[in-house]
Order: sequence, then structure tokens, then C-alpha cells
Amino acid sequence: AEQSFFCAADRDLPLSNQTLHTDRPDLPECFQLSVLSWLPCIYLWAVSPIYLFYLKMNNRGYIMMSIMNRFKTAFGLLLWIVCWTDLFSTFHELRQGISHPPIYFVTPLVLGMTMLLATFLIQFERLRGVQSSGVLFIFWFLSVLCAIVPFRSKILQASSKSEVTDKLRFTTFYFYFGLVVCELILCCFNEKPPLFSNAVTDPNPCPETSAGFLSTMTFWWFTSMAIKGYKMPLEAKDLWSLNQRDSSKVMVPKLLKEWEKELAKAKRYVFKLSVKWGGGESSPEEVEVLLSNQKSSPRQPSFLRALIKAFGPYFLIGSAFKLLQDIITFVNPQLLRMLIIFTKQEGVPDWWGYALAFLMFFTAFLQTLILHHHFQYCFVTGMNVRTAIIGAIYRKALVITNAAKRSSTVGEVVNLMSVDAQRFMDLTTFLNMLWSAPLQIMLALYFLWQNLGPSVLAGVAVMIMLIPFNAVIAMKMRGYQVEQMRLKDSRIKLMNEILNGIKVLKLYAWENSFKEKVLAIRQKELNVLRKTAYLGALSTMAWTSAPFMVALTSFAVYVYVTVDENTALDAERAFVSLSLFNILRFPLNMLPQVISSIVQASVSLKRIQSFLSHDELDPNSVDRNNTATEFSVTVANGKFTWAKEDPPVLHNINVMVPQGSLLAVVGHVGCGKSSLISALLGEMERLEGEVSIRGSVAYVPQQAWIQNITLRDNILFGKPYNEQKYRSVLEACALTPDLEVLPGGDLTEIGEKGINLSGGQRQRVSLARALYSDTDVYLLDDPLSAVDAHVAKHIFDNLIGPDGALKGKTRILVTHGISFLPQVDNIMVMVDGRVSEMGSYQELLKQDGAFAEFLRNYALEDIVEEDEAIGRPPPPLCSKSARISAKQTDGCSMFAADGENPRFRSVRRQGCSQRKHSEPQEKKKPHDMVKLIQTENTETGRVKTKVYLEYAKAVGPLLSVFICFLYGCQNAASIGSNIWLSEWTNDAARNATKENLNMRVGVYAALGTAQGILVLISSFTLAMGNMAAARKLHYNLLSNKLHTPQSFFDTTPIGRIINRFSKDIYVIDEALPATVLMFLSTLFASLSTMLVIVSTTPIFAVVIVPLAVAYVFVQRFYVATSRQLKRLESVSRSPIYSNFSETITGASVIRAYGRHSAFVLMSDTKVDENQKSYYPGIVSNRWLGVRIEFIGNCIVLFAAMFAVTRKQSLTAGLVGLSVSYALQVTMSLNWMVRMTSDLESNIVAVERVKEYSETKPEAPWEVEDKKPSPNWPVEGNVQFQNYSVRYREGLDLVLKNLTLSVKGGEKIGIVGRTGAGKSSMTLCLFRLLEAAAGEITIDEVKIAEIGLHDLRSKLTIIPQEPVLFSGTLRMNLDPFEQCSDDELWKALEQSHLHKFVRNQPAKLELECTEGGENLSVGQRQLVCLARALLRKTRILVLDEATAAIDLETDDLIQSTIRTQFEDCTVFTIAHRLNTIMDYTRVLVLDKGQVAEFDTPTSLISQKGIFYSMAKDAGLVL
Repeated sequence: AEQSFFCAADRDLPLSNQTLHTDRPDLPECFQLSVLSWLPCIYLWAVSPIYLFYLKMNNRGYIMMSIMNRFKTAFGLLLWIVCWTDLFSTFHELRQGISHPPIYFVTPLVLGMTMLLATFLIQFERLRGVQSSGVLFIFWFLSVLCAIVPFRSKILQASSKSEVTDKLRFTTFYFYFGLVVCELILCCFNEKPPLFSNAVTDPNPCPETSAGFLSTMTFWWFTSMAIKGYKMPLEAKDLWSLNQRDSSKVMVPKLLKEWEKELAKAKRYVFKLSVKWGGGESSPEEVEVLLSNQKSSPRQPSFLRALIKAFGPYFLIGSAFKLLQDIITFVNPQLLRMLIIFTKQEGVPDWWGYALAFLMFFTAFLQTLILHHHFQYCFVTGMNVRTAIIGAIYRKALVITNAAKRSSTVGEVVNLMSVDAQRFMDLTTFLNMLWSAPLQIMLALYFLWQNLGPSVLAGVAVMIMLIPFNAVIAMKMRGYQVEQMRLKDSRIKLMNEILNGIKVLKLYAWENSFKEKVLAIRQKELNVLRKTAYLGALSTMAWTSAPFMVALTSFAVYVYVTVDENTALDAERAFVSLSLFNILRFPLNMLPQVISSIVQASVSLKRIQSFLSHDELDPNSVDRNNTATEFSVTVANGKFTWAKEDPPVLHNINVMVPQGSLLAVVGHVGCGKSSLISALLGEMERLEGEVSIRGSVAYVPQQAWIQNITLRDNILFGKPYNEQKYRSVLEACALTPDLEVLPGGDLTEIGEKGINLSGGQRQRVSLARALYSDTDVYLLDDPLSAVDAHVAKHIFDNLIGPDGALKGKTRILVTHGISFLPQVDNIMVMVDGRVSEMGSYQELLKQDGAFAEFLRNYALEDIVEEDEAIGRPPPPLCSKSARISAKQTDGCSMFAADGENPRFRSVRRQGCSQRKHSEPQEKKKPHDMVKLIQTENTETGRVKTKVYLEYAKAVGPLLSVFICFLYGCQNAASIGSNIWLSEWTNDAARNATKENLNMRVGVYAALGTAQGILVLISSFTLAMGNMAAARKLHYNLLSNKLHTPQSFFDTTPIGRIINRFSKDIYVIDEALPATVLMFLSTLFASLSTMLVIVSTTPIFAVVIVPLAVAYVFVQRFYVATSRQLKRLESVSRSPIYSNFSETITGASVIRAYGRHSAFVLMSDTKVDENQKSYYPGIVSNRWLGVRIEFIGNCIVLFAAMFAVTRKQSLTAGLVGLSVSYALQVTMSLNWMVRMTSDLESNIVAVERVKEYSETKPEAPWEVEDKKPSPNWPVEGNVQFQNYSVRYREGLDLVLKNLTLSVKGGEKIGIVGRTGAGKSSMTLCLFRLLEAAAGEITIDEVKIAEIGLHDLRSKLTIIPQEPVLFSGTLRMNLDPFEQCSDDELWKALEQSHLHKFVRNQPAKLELECTEGGENLSVGQRQLVCLARALLRKTRILVLDEATAAIDLETDDLIQSTIRTQFEDCTVFTIAHRLNTIMDYTRVLVLDKGQVAEFDTPTSLISQKGIFYSMAKDAGLVL
């Protein structure tokens, strides 16, 4: 009734006859005027309020009026005029008495208003800077779509009646149509970017920001990069800049703001509790106790909540897309059903079928676009989460307390950054499945019920039974995952230490012991992996067979239970159900995965949360703006500890350092000197007392911290460069000569941890950094121990001392050198964490306390300690003053000496480059800057087939073929079962349903079961193959790395090698097997689909060729680009972590200099740089997805269309089979390209591991036919004959033609300016450097001919830098467990450590932390001495071993060496000449040649180099 009133009865015809059953369908005019015209209008009016609000909030600056914009607006106004022309003509006709139904008034009015709104939107968008409008595009598109029907029907009517009845409306309509089409076309193009937008300033902006709506929807804007990446491998400069809103600058503060809120909440909560429990007056400790007794732990700040608040809203947009997509998914099975019914019916017009085919295509395409936009939002959220988490962890790592640092090692924190942040990233992509999966399951079940009725419940029951099965597997796998993470952590930690101490391992010939340790961990890891793989195979079987099992039970129940003839299992029922079951398969499989991934992320969440909740250093523990006193450093009743739960290390410390004075802190090893410095920096927990420092601080740590940047940047440390100041700093730190020998002068890049500088150079760079920073207070933690005596004197005189560059500044110097003490203002003596006495040198001597005792011992015993030019002191201690005056008169200035004797220049040569630089520093061009660290070579171009073959070889060639065969069988079984089903459904058409039911069901079941069993077997076999490959590859990598010569480790950053052991081995262990599995499945699935479609409709083969070409084309473009993006991403990832671990080790220095924010910025830049290559990677997947799925949708379209054309000859069953297979194919195609690409990028790991497993090894460890006798060397004679050596190929010789022979039992001191080749000489004995010419023989055996272990295990070295490995003390002394406890204790006793070890509760099982951090440097040195005592070989080498030790310990060591190694040949590289004055002979090296070699006394009488060195050191007058 409504309709007839509205449209007037004569215009209304029953829909069906006119529309559906003719070959030329048409819609009634009323329908055209009402529904079709209003659709776009309703859409626009519904959307515009929301859209206007959005535009109000987001202003991007306005766009200038362009020609295009003017046209758009003009067309909009014209449309309004056209619509209202209609309206007015209707009024006009009304005046003339021609009455029209209401619809003729309403429609033009509504349309006109809508056109005005559209015109208004065009302008409003321009003012708000919208370059391309999606809202309007959809509106114009809908308008054109709806106008096509009247367009056709008006022509049909006119042609049928041979004249136009309503000329005006006819004309206005075509005007309208033309204008709408023009608007649509204009809408496809883009406006210029708005004025004042940041896109202009950007050198390489991301085209996404300015992309049009269509381009955004189909990710067309990415094509430019895909093409560029295909033409030539992408490089970092080709990448687009990161969008502003994805950068660290925006993301990290966003997360941190929410996290701060959470922390504040938690604090308030704890405070409420403490008030409630403590009643206000009890002490905080009691409250702590009360809280800990309360089983309910105080509320933790929730990191999750912070994440949700920061990233939730953006993520929800993606969720909205997902919801839409879920609903559209279910349209296609319904269309399939209609299609099957259509093929059964006789005498229906063909256009139905084609319409259905196109509808299928269209819904599938829409679904594709929506799905990929959902993914885009999720992935970008994931990327932002990662950025924010890394930023937060980095910022936190700079401020955590030492106690907190102890609970998480560097490796663990780097893991937080790499693994845990990554997990969050992975989770965000699947998170929506949590609600989407149940929704899809509900919808699928609803439609299935309609189809099959109650018998669906049987299928559902099977599904529900599979869920706990999958869940159990997931739980188990998660347990294994945690276990494996733990093993991996410990393996990487061990590898890290091995690589850090590789030199020591080589020197001691300990590689095998450590190799065993690593392999033991690896074996456990592989066992866990094997279990995971078994479970994985089971779950794969469950996953693949699930849809089949469900189908089987449902169909079986259905055919056995239903008696009715009409409800037999026919094609539409079976195949629609199958396609619904296939839809079901995805959510069912995803749910357990999402849940386990959520569980993993929750583990990570806890780890990150606990790390971010660690205590921070109290920035106010040191009062920095204290101006009240004239003292610039004061500590009053200080009591300090490293961690709240540990006993205090420093007790009642009272120090007052006047402005501008120099305070020396002395004391034994481990008495708390370094701790005092840390306390002044605010690095320790202050239990009581006050600390205040006036002004800025510079800090020189005991072990210099050097960054992996140029030498100059290390010194400037962020300060602006000032030539003059810089030169004077270098001069004062005695660095000028060193620059001459560094390959690139001060622009030489320094390796990780300062690897290419000697210990002394590092220390002086550290000092130079402090001096250049020009602060008020200088804290110097034993900076002089690592440098040579005369250099130490130079530095003290020119830098630290009363006349040095720092005079007038407040300086606190921790030192072991007695010689400088007379020149300092005040001395503070520390004993066991307390200040035992304090005063000037004179006062302390008068007091005659511990200090005087200490001095007395040393002044008498050694001729004179250290390297001072004090002249020989009078034996009695009385005339101190005489001694001091002697010192002043005699202190021959260093420079005078340099002037007189040019050979004396303190040239600190770097062992490797011995070029003579006659020309001054300035003239040297910076361009010959030699990079020490080779850049990591990224492979470009396609991965070579060789690599795949390598992997196949590692798996086992026969096995590889067998695996492929199994996959083929499994797919054959699957196709077989479906073809059988289509035969079965055709029974219904022949009414022969009941005859052979049992056979039908039985064969179907058998085929399906066979498929399941084959899946299981193939997964098993594949897993076994992958395991074998993983074991083999890791073993080769490890053994090669332990056999690699030292030079490789000097030029390769450790991070890079570790990366091979962690990231790449992880890929080979876990990622690669999964990828191979998926690749094989999708490959065979795609092939079987093609087979099925071609066999039902052979004409389809024609289409396959162009589709395949398009597919391969897209795939090549994608793979080339995406592979390179992945490589760029992984190369830009390592700097994040290496910079991070560098920062953690140098955190105290960074804080002391207040460079906190600069480092944060640096890390942010590195993360952004990494995301810059990650973001196009995400988009490339979306780009690919849209294109590949389009090809898949075309397959659906053609399969359906050909089914329609061959309607006569096909049974319904076959149509169902072919189209339902086609509907599945998009997924397989998409995944196949993904997997090809993943396979390529993951196989790169094999390539990288391979590359490092094939570096050139050093000489063999043992040479069977040249084995020396077990007790060799008996005598200990050493001969060098014309021996020359260089560090690496292409560098100059370090030692030139050395010829000397040493008798067994001689004690040889080796001296010479630094860089003269002293250390190189010892390395040659151990063959860490192989001879360039000449040879060394030990007891008649040429060392070049025997195995390295045979050689190295017969020599002993006490190296310059004591290296300990984490593990027990016993392991550190005796890794092969060859010695008994008694021997160990004896060695400890002789090395004076037994007291320390006895006091430890664990005794010999005392755990040393990473790098032996829990022992002081001196104690570590003593451990090395104990190692030497245990080995007890005929030849001992001492390398500057006495630098970091106080004099007493030094004495102990020297006497131990004299007594214990009495009959051994001893080579000592000496810093302090007095240690070698009683040696048999002294070898003086100069520039790699023997300068002098004789007994000390005769050398002194020769008045040569040695004499002048001794004179410098005050050993001769």
C-alpha cells in the first residue's frame, strides 16, 4: 500500500517477472527512483557527522585552490542545479495540472541537498588539508553504480517505445550521470600537499601520506619501491623516512607517560597500605616486614595497562576492519550454494550464473581489501609497541641501580630488547583473533545448522575434542619453549664469554674444554627441540585432519540418521558445508596459537615489567648544588652498600676536599677505593650520611670505557670541537705520538671495547675525555696503572699533578703508585671500607701509622718504587726532607730528556702499524682513514641455489627427496577423498542414495585417515631432517670459530659473531623448519587446486597461463624487494643491540658526564633507522597480499564462469568440487609467495652461518706425526732465528729479524717503549701470530711444525688483562679437572688467595660472575697467577701482569714467581724496571728489533737505551 501511494500504482509491476525470468532483466521505475537514488544519499548523510568531527580534530594545514578543486566544486554545484531542475519541473507540471506521485518531489530534493553537502565537504576537506577523500570517493562510486540501472533501463524503454516520453527528465538524468562520472574520475586523483606540511622538508618522504584513496586501499603507493627493488637491490638511502607518528620521538614518551601514571598509582597504593598497617609511626622497615608477611603482594604497576592506554585506540580501528571482514567471509559459501542450485535447475537465464560469479569475485575482493587494512593497522601497532618498549628499556637501563644490574646481566637485558619486544610485535598481529575466532566459529555453526541440521553437532563434538588436545600440546610446547629460551640464554652467555676471552682460551689451549661445555648445552637444547618437533608434528596432523574429521562425522551421522528421501546428502549440502568447515579451520587453528602466543607474551610482559620496575639510582643521593661550604666534595658519616640487602661496603666515611686540591686515595686491593668513587658519583646505595659535590664531574673509571666510534669522538664525547684545546689535551695525555701510528690518526675508528688500542692508550683516551670535558671535579680511579712508568710520570706532571693542566680543579685520585704521593695535597688511607687515616704526606709520616709502615716496607725493599726520578734514597728513613728536596732538584723534566735524546720519544706504537711518519699529523689526509671493523657484508640479489642445496645436503639428500614424495602422497589422498565425496553427492541426483552407503562412507573415511597418517609421517621426517641440519651447522660453526686465528677476532665485532650464534642459529633451529613445512604444504595445496579445476573444466587451462605469469611477476617483484628490506632490517638491527650493550657497560661514565639524554637520542635514532626498513617490509606484505589475492579471486571468477558455461555437461558435485577448491586457493597462493620469501630470507641464516663456518682456520691443534715427547720442553731453551712477524696480511712487520737464544732457566726481562713489539714477541711464542720469516725453536723442536695445543699447553702466560669466565672458581683454575683439591689449595696459597677463598662459604665452588666482576681486578690477577702455578711448565711469560695491583700484592707475586718458577725460563714484559733488575738478562726492543741484550749491570754501564730508561725511573743516578 505504501509503495503504491508513494509511486502511484501504474508504475509498479511485480518484481519477479520483469526482472528475474527474462533474458533482458530490468528493475521497476519506482524501485529505481526510491531505493537506488537514496542509497548514496543515506550513506553520505550517515557518515558526514563523524567525518566532520574527525576533520575538526585533525588539521593538516590548508591546500591552495587548484584547477582540479575548482572543477570538482563546479561540478558539485552543477549537480545540485540539475537535481533541482527536476524538482522545479515537477512543481511546474503540478501547476499545469499533471499530478505526480510524491516520489518525484522527494527524490530530487534529497539528491540536491546531498550534492550541496558533497560540495561543502570538497571545500572543507581542502581547508583541512585532506589530499584525497575516501568518504567522497565511496559516495561518487555508489552514485555511479546506482545510476547505471536507470541509465540502461531508460535506453531500453526508449528503444522499445521508439520515442522518449519524458524528454526533460531523460536529458537531466544523462547530465546527472555524466557529471557524477566526472566527479568519480576527478576523485581518483590527488590534491597537492597542504602548505606548511612537514612533507616538504623531508628529503625522501613516504608516499603514503600523500597517496590517494584508491592508492591507499590497494597499497598502490608502494609499487614505486617494488619496482626500484626489482631493478636493483635496495640500499638504505632508498628507504622512505619514517612517518612522524611512528618515530621514537612520539612513541616512547607516549608509553612512558602511561607507565609513569601506573607507577604513581602503585606507589599511592603501597603508601595507603603502609599507613593502614604501620599506623603512621612505625619505621619503614617494619612496614616492609608487615607487607612481606601480608601474603597479598603490594600492587605491581601494570605494564599491560600502560600499553593498552598508549596503543589501544589505534589498534581498535584495525579491530573494526576485522569485524567487517569476518561478516563478509560468510557471503561466499551462500553464493556457492546458489551457484550449485543454479546448475541443477533447468531453463533459467544464464545471466544469473554470471551475476553470481561476479558477486563472488566482488565480495572476495572487498574482503581482501578490508583484511589487509586490518593487518596494516595491527602491524603498525606492533611496530610502535616495539619502538616504545625498546626505548623504555634503554632509558631504564641507564638509571638502574647496581643491585638491579646484578639481577639482569647485559645479555638478559639485550634479550628483553630483542626477543621480548619482538614477541609483543608478533602478538599484536594476532590479538584480534581472540574475539574474532569465536565469532567466526559461531557464525559458521549457525550456517552449518541450517545446512545439515542437528548432525552438525557430531562434527562440533569432534572439534571440541580436538581443542583440549591442541591445548595440551600448546602447553607442553610452551614449557619446552621456556626451557629452550633458558638454554639458549646460557649458551649465548657462554659464547659471549668465550669470544670475549678468546685470546686467553688460545693462550691456555683451553678451547676443547669450552667447546665441550657449549656442545653439552647445545645437546640439551636440541633434545628440547626434538620434543617440540614431535609435538609439532602431532599438532600439524590434528590441524590438517580436523576439517576432514569434522566433515566425516557430520556427513556420516547425517546420512545414517536422516530417513527422509528429500534430504539426501546432495552437492549443495556437502560442498557448502565443506567450505564452511574450511572457514572454521582457520579460527580453530589460530585460537590455540594465539593463546600460546599470549602466554609467551605474558612471560615477556612479566620480564619487561620487572625490569622497568627495578629501583633506579636516586638522582638526589649526591647533592649537586651545594654552595654553602668552601669544600667542593664532602661526605659526612657516609655508609654505602652496593645493594640494600648486602652488607655495607663503606663505613662512616668522612671526607672533605677543599676546592682545587688534589686528594690521593690509597689502600690494598679490595679495600673500597673504587667503591668510594662510585659513592661520590651516586652509583651506590646510600644507607646514611650526606654526600655533596659542587659543580660538574668528570670520571675516569679503572677500566677505561671506549665506544665504537672514532678516537676524536671518544675524546670530545659530545662537546664541540676546539682545535687548540683538543691539541693541548692530546699533548697532556701523551696521546700525540700514538696518533701518528694509528692508521687514520684521530679519525681512526676504535673497535668494540677499544680493541685496537692498547690498555694504556685506552686509559689515556679516557683521561683525555675527562680533561676535554673541562668540569669542576675530577674523579680518577687508578688511571695510571695501565700505562708505562715514564708515561705515568708525564701524565702526572702535565695533567694531574700540582703543575698539571688540572691545577685549580678539585681532583680525587685513586692510585697504587707511591712515587706521586709526596706531590699531592692530601692522602687518604683506606682499610677494609673505612678511612684509617688522612692528612698530607708529612703528617701521615709523623703519625707513624699504617701509612708510614706501608711506605717504610716499600721504600727499603725496592731500590725505589716505580718510576720516579727521586735519585737513590738515603737508607735511613730519617731525612724525609732531604729525600723530597732530592726529588725536586733531580726531577729531570720529561721533555728535557726528550729533547736531548730523540730515541726517547714516548711513541706508543700500535703493534700493527709500524710506518715511519716523518710528516706531521696535520698534513696526513683524513681520507686514508682505515676502518678497523669491516662492515658487515650483506649479500644482495637472489639467494644462490647453492645455499638451498647446502641445506638439503645438511638435511640429507635422500631424506629431502623422500619428504617431497610424502607430501605428494598426502595431497593425493586429500584430493581423492574430495572427488569421492563429489561422486557420493551425485547419488542423490540418481536417487540411489541407500544402496551403497557403507561403501561410500567407508572409502571416504579410509582416504581421509590415510591423509592424516601421511601428514604425521611427513612432518616427523621433515622435523628429523631439520634437526640433523641444525646440529651439523652449529657444530661446524662452533668448531670453526674456535679454530679461527686471533686476527679474525680483532677485526670482527663480537656482536656480529654472537649474532651468528644467536639469531642465525635460532632461525635454523626454529624458524626455518616451520617455513619449510609451510612452504611444502602450500606448494602442494596450490598445485592440487589447479589440478582439480582443470580436470573439471579443462578450458580453465587457458586462463592458468596469464594468471601464472601475473603471479610469477608479482612474486619476483615482491621477493626481490622484501628480501632486501629484510636484509637491511637485520643489518640495521645489530647496531641497536651493540650500542645498547656498550651503553650498559659504560652507564656510570655516561651518567657521570651527564650525557644521558644524548645517548637516549642516539639509541632512538638507531631504532628509527631500523623501523625505517621494517615499515616498508610490512607494507610490501600488504601490497603482495592484495595483488595475489586478486589473482586468487580471478581464479574463483573463472572457475565459476566456466562452470556456468559448461552447465549442461557438469554434475552439481563437480561444480561444487571445483568452485570450493577455488575458494580455498587464495589462501594457499598468498602463503606460498610469503613462504618463498620467508624461505629466502631465512635460508640467508644458513648462508651466514656457512660463511662463518668457513673462515680460514689456524694451524691444526695437534699434528700426529710431529707430536713432541710428553715431557718436552725439558731444558726450556728458546731460540729465535731471523724471526719476523706481522699482525695481518698487508700490514708492516712488527718484529724484524729477531735473532737471540735463551738458555733454560734464564730470567729474561723484555723492555722497550710501548709498541716496540714486546707483547708481539710473547704472542709469537704461542703462535697467536704466525711467522712471516724465520723460526722459533724450543729445545730443538721447531714450534711451527707441532700442533698448537701441543705447543700452548707446554707454555704458561700470565696475561696483561686478567680474564675470568663465569662459572666456579675451580673451573676457572682447572677447566679440564685434572688437578686434585689439594693441588688447587696449594696454588691458591702460593698466589695468596687462599685467605679470600677460605672466607667464602662456597670455597672452591665460588661462582664468578660474567667476566669475574665480583672479584676486584687485583684478585683476578692473582687467579691468573694461580692458573700459572697449576700448569707449572718450563717456560713462563709474564705480560705487564703487575699493573693493577697494589705494591704488597705485587711483591707477593714477584716473590712467588722467583721461588716457584726458579728453574723455569721466564720472560717478563716489564713496566717497572725494578722488577727485572735482578734478572739474568734484559732484552731491549726498539721498533721491532733487538737494540740491546745483556745483563742489567752491563747494560747500565753501556749507557744505552736501558740506561736512560733506568735513569728515568730513578734506578740510577
